[in-house]
Parts: sequence; structure tokens; C-alpha cells
Amino acid sequence: MAEIPIQGHCDPRFAKLRSAFEQGLASGEEVGAAVSVTVDGEPVVDLWGGWKDAQKQTPWKRDTIVNVYSTTKGMAAICAHRLVEQGRLDLDAPVAEYWPEFAAAGKQDLPVRYLLSHQAGLPAVAKPLPPDTLFDWQAMTNALAEQEPWWKPGERHGYHALTYGFLVGEVVRRIAGRSIGTVFREEVAEPLDVDFHIGLAAEHDARVADLIPIPRPADGGAAAAADLEGPLGKMMRDMADPTTMTGAAFSNPKLGDNAANTREWRAAEIPAANGHGTARALARVYGALARGGEVDGVRILESESIERAIAEQVFGPDAVLGGLPMRFGLGFMLRQDLMPLGPNPRTFGHPGAGGSVGFADPDAKIGFGFTMNKMHPAMLGAAGAFALIAALFESR
Repeated sequence: MAEIPIQGHCDPRFAKLRSAFEQGLASGEEVGAAVSVTVDGEPVVDLWGGWKDAQKQTPWKRDTIVNVYSTTKGMAAICAHRLVEQGRLDLDAPVAEYWPEFAAAGKQDLPVRYLLSHQAGLPAVAKPLPPDTLFDWQAMTNALAEQEPWWKPGERHGYHALTYGFLVGEVVRRIAGRSIGTVFREEVAEPLDVDFHIGLAAEHDARVADLIPIPRPADGGAAAAADLEGPLGKMMRDMADPTTMTGAAFSNPKLGDNAANTREWRAAEIPAANGHGTARALARVYGALARGGEVDGVRILESESIERAIAEQVFGPDAVLGGLPMRFGLGFMLRQDLMPLGPNPRTFGHPGAGGSVGFADPDAKIGFGFTMNKMHPAMLGAAGAFALIAALFESR
């Protein structure tokens, strides 16, 4: 086997983290990956290694970017919170005040905060949608405006896996007059000089590591789902049935297993799922949030906005994820046993399907980012990322 290339720097204090990163690649747990950490705004870990491709022919480089699925949600949330602090968006105002068509199907009083806290009852579109609808912003937002909530808004919460980005993003677009990908680029990515994109230009394709999908059993996983008990089993069984709310949430529109490696996916703005970037970018953005919203003279949020964003909105059984206990602020997941983002209770961030994660720890002033290309069977982060996080805090 070819030697696994690992590059970058790691402060000696975090030797345990470097060892855990090397072990993840050496064991085959990861094919290619990167991890980055800032402490009080200073980069202390920036490592990358392994391979961009399943054939292990092309090394992962410093500027390699990769799709991070739901880790994108935290970046989208920042755009909404910037509008709140500017006085242009009221979290308690009806969504329809900014997006009049949204008032259809009894949603005229649904407040903006329910979009950010997964309480809106709109995790899925019920009517079948053609696959390419996901790449059509207008078609997706029209479908969501027409959709009747699956539950009375505010009475339950359920993970809006794909719809979150269109819902929040359309409110941002209506107010800002620009797409959420453009707002993020102009107001966050460029001022902070971070390599993260919601909607990726073709000029960057050569830098993208293809995602390596999880091998799918011949039965689609039905046998394994049938054997599982509890919330996870229920979620997997529902996901396999597109007529259920959970099935529709993850597979309407239904895409192929390799969709995330296509130009259509990369070019579209899917603010809940198709952000492309580096671990370094995630660590820098969350590093700014961990120290009150500012780093190197660039402020992306006021400290009051961050406190508002991470105030717990819901904590309990998730209506989409089979009853798994989920804890949400306004656009961010909050630390809990199911989401062990370090030991400190005020930690917040967002994981992505397959294993990526970014988070901020305001108490330790830590920003963290982890990206990878080998997908793992995990909806909410993966063992490899959590091992790195554990090693990070053991090193301090």
C-alpha cells in the first residue's frame, strides 16, 4: 500500500489529536480528510491527508474542498442572524410578511423562528417531485409555499434535512435581494477569507474531492432496518418508504447515489446540504463565533446575536428522526450526549451526513472543522470526527 500523505501543522500541545487523525487514515476509516482547530482566533491545528479519490491516486491537498452536507446549515444560519441584528428580520414575525406566497395552506401566522428551529412542520414536500427539482430554487420554494404543515407548527420539532435551506434561504433572498449563497460569499466568506461555498463555480471542480458513497445492500438496507429496535430502527424503516414523512424528507426529490459528485449538485444552492469547503474554513468561521463573533478585525455577528442563536428552542424526540432526542437553537445544533461536541455545555455547531462537522466552543474559544470524503453510515456526525474532538480536549 502506498504511504498515506499527511501534511500541515499541529501545535505540540495537540499531539493526541494528530495521532487520532493519522490513525483514522491508517486504519482505512478515512480515505481523505482534513482537520483544523483555532484557539482564540489563532490556528493551532491544520492537517490534511490521504486521497481525494477512491482509487487512492490523487493526494488530498491543502486547497482540497469537499461537500459537507448538513454542516452547511450553520453557515446558512449566520446569514439569517446577520439580518436579524441589522433589524431587517424579526424572528417572531410571520414568514409570510417577507414571503407572501408562504401564507398558503394555513401558514399565514407561522413565525420565522420555527424555520430555524425545525418546528415549522415542513420537513418534506408531499407531492412527488422530479429529481432535477432540487436544483431549481423557484420550484422548491414554490412547492414549500404550497405545502401544508405535517404537524401544527410549534407543537413538535423534526429535522428539516433538505427543506431547511430553501425555507431560510428564501426569507434571506426576499429581504437581501440576493441569494443566500451570494450573501454568504460577500458578507462572510470573502471578509474572513475562507474557502467555503454555497453554490460552487465550475472553476473549482478540479479541487473537489469526490464523495465515496456507502455501499448499498441489494435490499436497500431493509433487512438491517427490520432488525433494529427503537428510534434508529423506526427512522431507517421510514426512510426506506417514500410515502412517509421521513421518507419524503430524505428522498423527495429522489437523487442517485452519486448525485453529490455532479456539476448540477455543486452548482446549485442547496443551503441545507451542498456547501463545499475546507476544514480550515469551518474552523475559522466557528472560531470567530467562539470569541464573540470577531476575528482579525472582521466581525460576522455581534455577541448578542450569537447568544440569541444558541438559546435552546427545543430538546426532545424528533418527529422526523424516529424520535431520536435532538436539541436545537436557531439554526445550530446544541451540545448533548447524542452530539458530543466536547465537554462544555454552550458548544454549538452542525454535523453533516457521512462525518463532517464544524463547531464553536465559546467557553474554550475553540473553532473546529473536520471534512472527509468517505461517507459513513451516520446522519449526525461519525465516530471518526468524535474521536478527534475527544482527542482535542484531552490534549488541552
